[in-house]
Amino acid sequence: MAQMIYKILTVDANAQLRRDASLTPAGIDSADGYVHFSDASQLEATLDAHYHGHDDLMILAVDAAACGAALRWEPSRDGVLFPHLYGPLSKDMVAARFKLNSVRNGLTAFLNGAAA
Repeated sequence: MAQMIYKILTVDANAQLRRDASLTPAGIDSADGYVHFSDASQLEATLDAHYHGHDDLMILAVDAAACGAALRWEPSRDGVLFPHLYGPLSKDMVAARFKLNSVRNGLTAFLNGAAA
């Protein structure tokens, strides 16, 4: 079974990824020099910490193996290992997409389905 990691991004950034075939780093990704991901167990806390109140978000499920050697698991919040991609996120890496609403309806089902 594939290990999925998850990228939180705006609807506009998702449209840019679909249009240009790779994500143009912005915000913290640009500043830190890598693409931030969360695993399924980290996603809700990441949403709470960094995206509270946003209602224009997408969650992308990416097979960790598709990232190859550019994916590193590094300590972040509270010393927990988070997946960081030191390379471009291409639209071909995306296994599934989910439009997130402000009350997160369907998120659990999406995570369970993306991991299957």
